Formats: sequence, structure tokens, C-alpha cells
Amino acid sequence: MTLLDDLERYYDTVPRTGGARAEGFGPLTLFVQEGTGWPYYARPALGDGTAPGPAPEVSVADVIRVRARQRELGVPEAFEWVAENTPSLRAAAEGAGLHVHAHPLMVLDPDAVRTPPHPEVRMLGADDPLLRAAVTVPMLAFAAPGTARGAAGPAELAAAAADPASGTRRAHVARRIGSGQTGLAAAVRDGVVLCSGQYNPVGTTVEVAGVGTLPAARRQGLAEGVTAALVADALAAGARTVFLSAGDEDVARMYGRIGFRRVGTALIAEPPEEGTA
Repeated sequence: MTLLDDLERYYDTVPRTGGARAEGFGPLTLFVQEGTGWPYYARPALGDGTAPGPAPEVSVADVIRVRARQRELGVPEAFEWVAENTPSLRAAAEGAGLHVHAHPLMVLDPDAVRTPPHPEVRMLGADDPLLRAAVTVPMLAFAAPGTARGAAGPAELAAAAADPASGTRRAHVARRIGSGQTGLAAAVRDGVVLCSGQYNPVGTTVEVAGVGTLPAARRQGLAEGVTAALVADALAAGARTVFLSAGDEDVARMYGRIGFRRVGTALIAEPPEEGTA
């Protein structure tokens, strides 16, 4: 089994262990969140779920069927997959009217020199009073993509964290931390969370995800420090494969500095934004 096969199995397993049910649509599987937590995606079917087989051939009609079901359920019309494992899905998704964007898929080099701990970064427990802010920071970060400094700072974070939705996210993440399904690290300065991220293990394979810096605090090495802390904690817990998807090539270069190397391309398909179709 190849490294990309291992990642394929990981992507298929995470929703199944995260409270989602699987609905089959021929060469595609739609995962539907049944409890609280993040909505999931549709992705290539993995057969019996134990080992990847030949890449399924996906048609425009297959994607249209899944999109109709997603609209019926009121869930995001999102598809995620590894480009090298299912090459037919990109053309099918674009043919069905979706916008496809690519992200460098990177794996930690086991021989890479480990990054020293950042003095402002620590792991947060399920009962940490800063957990609510920590799960809110990435929302502000991803609303202003890129690596350039932005306007959103502590005041915007306080306002966003007061939203009841942040409380729901905090409770969900706290349960996952308590059960060992998630690890969360944050960069904290003067009591304010400036950057945070998570890792999610499935067996000995771990994905680092959701690393985001408050836009006003960018370009200070905080994301590197948070990622390094997540990697160190995951390895200490027994991880053998640590991977992530970088937002873009600039972000990929940052991850390269702390020991990640590119192994493929993660693709995400979503409806185009209004005015861009």
C-alpha cells in the first residue's frame, strides 16, 4: 500500500468516526454529519473501507446526483479528494458546474530536524478557558486568506467568540480533545489567542488542519510554532505519518521549512462564488 493509499483511507475514515453517516452514490460517497460538529464532504468511494482499490471513474452525472442530495439535505455542496488517486473527478466536477481549487498535499519527513518549541505556543486541554477563542481564530483567518497582515485583531476576535456558534464549536472540540480524537495548540500573548490549529489522528496517521493566524498578527512565525507543537505532540502520542494540505504555494513553503515535503495535490470542489461563474 502506498503513502497516498494510506491518506485515502484516512480521508474515508475520519467522517465515519466523527459522527457522520455514509450514503453511497456509485463511485462517490457522501458523508452527512448526524450530530454537532463540522459538515463533511463527498469523496470517491473506498469499496469496503479497508483498502483502496482501482480509482473509480466518476462522471458528470454522478456529481450532479450528489449535489442534488446535498441541496436536499441543506449541507455544503463540497467534494474533496486526492488528485493522483481519482483523476477523473476533476473533469466531472467542473463539468457539473463546480469550481475546483488545488492545495499542496504534504507529509512530514521523518528525518527532518524538529523545530524548537515556540515560547508563546502551548497545547490546550478540554477545560482550558482559552479554548473558545482558539476555535474562533481560524474562522477569522480563513475569512481573509493569504499570508499578508490584515485588519482583524483582538477586538474582532472577542466579538466573534461571543457568537453562540463559537460556543457550539468549543463544546464539540472539547469533547474531541477529551476523547483523544483531537489535539489543539495555540499561540497566546498577553492572554489573547493569536494563532491556533489542530491535529486529528486515525490510528498512527495524523492530519494537521485548521492552522490559522489572526490577520493582524501574521508574519511573526506563529503558524510555524503552532504547527511544530502539533507535530511534536502527535509524534509523542505515537503518530507515524503526519500530513496536511497547504492553503497555497506560499503557505507550502512555510511548511517546507519545518520538515514537510509535497507528495501530491488535494482538490476541493465547491460552487463558484456569485459573480465568478
